[in-house]
Amino acid sequence: MRKFLLLFLLIASLAHVDLWAQKITVNARLDSTVIWIGSQTHLTFQVSQQPKQKVVMPVFSDNIVAGLETVEPVKTDTVKSPDGHLLVNQHYVVTSFKDSLIYIPPFPFVLNGDTVWSKSLSLKVVQPFKIDTASNKIADIKSVLSPKFDWKGFLLTVLLIVVIIGLLVLLYFIYKRYFKKKPVLNDKEIRLLLPAHVVALNQLDKMKQEKSWQHGRSKEFHTQLTDILREYIERVFNINSMEMTSDEILEQLRGLKLEQKATYLGLEQILKLADLVKFAKWDAMPDEHELSLLNAYLFINQTKVEDPKPLSEVKSEELNETK
Repeated sequence: MRKFLLLFLLIASLAHVDLWAQKITVNARLDSTVIWIGSQTHLTFQVSQQPKQKVVMPVFSDNIVAGLETVEPVKTDTVKSPDGHLLVNQHYVVTSFKDSLIYIPPFPFVLNGDTVWSKSLSLKVVQPFKIDTASNKIADIKSVLSPKFDWKGFLLTVLLIVVIIGLLVLLYFIYKRYFKKKPVLNDKEIRLLLPAHVVALNQLDKMKQEKSWQHGRSKEFHTQLTDILREYIERVFNINSMEMTSDEILEQLRGLKLEQKATYLGLEQILKLADLVKFAKWDAMPDEHELSLLNAYLFINQTKVEDPKPLSEVKSEELNETK
C-alpha cells in the first residue's frame, strides 16, 4: 500500500511539472496612461514562455482599437530570464488625435489551442489648450518641431546664393551690352535657380493673400494649390507628379507615411479635397479651404531641401527638353 501511494504521488508530481511547463503568462503595459493629443507613447505586450513553445500573438497594422493609431511597425525582441523562460516583447508606438478615454481590451495569445488573455488597459488623451470655436480659425494640434540650426549648411547656402546673384548680374550686363534683343533667362529658368521650397512658399503666400475661395473661385483655388504641390514634389522627390493622379502620387510617397505620418496625411487631405471640388463639384466649407492651405505650408516646411540648382544644370535640362 505504501509503495502504491509513493507511485501515485510521483506520477501526480510529474503531471504537475509538465502542466506548469506548458503554461504561459501574458502582460500588457503602457509607458504613459495620460498623453496630450497627438503625442506618442509605447504599448508593450510581454509573453513568458518555454524556449520551444510557439505562441500565436495578435498583430496590429494601422490601429490597436478605434481612435488609437500605430505610428511605427511592431518591433519584437526576446530576452531569456534567469529561470530559463523566454520573455517575448511586442513594442508598438501609438498615438491618438481625439480627446477621449480609450479602452484597450484584453487580446488573445494562443498556445496549442489554449488561449491566454492580456489584461485590459486605458489611455487618457488630453487636449492641452483651449480652442476658440467662435473665431473659425485653424489651430495646430502640436507645434512644428524645428531641427538644430545647421550653421555650416546655412553659410554654404548664403555663399551659393551670392555666387548665383553675381552670375545673374553679370549675365544681365552682358545681355544689356551684346544681346538686347534676346532675353538671357526666362521665368522658368529663374524659378529653377531657386530652391523648390522657396518658389512654392512664395506662391502659397500669394494665394493666401488673394483668398480666391472667398470670391466663389473654389475650383481655381484647388487647381492652383495642387499644381504648386505637384511642381514641388516633382523637383524634390524626382517623380513625374504633373502627369499622375492623386492616388498615384500618394502611392509614390508611401514611404513618407512611415517617417512623417502627419505630413503624409496632410498631403492626402489636400489632394482628396481638390479632387472632390474639381471633379465632383463638392461645395467645400471655408475652414476646409484654409485647412488645405495650412497643410500645404506644413508639407513643404517638413520636406524642404536647401539645394538650388547651378545655372549650368538648368541650361542642360532646358536643352534636353527642347530635343
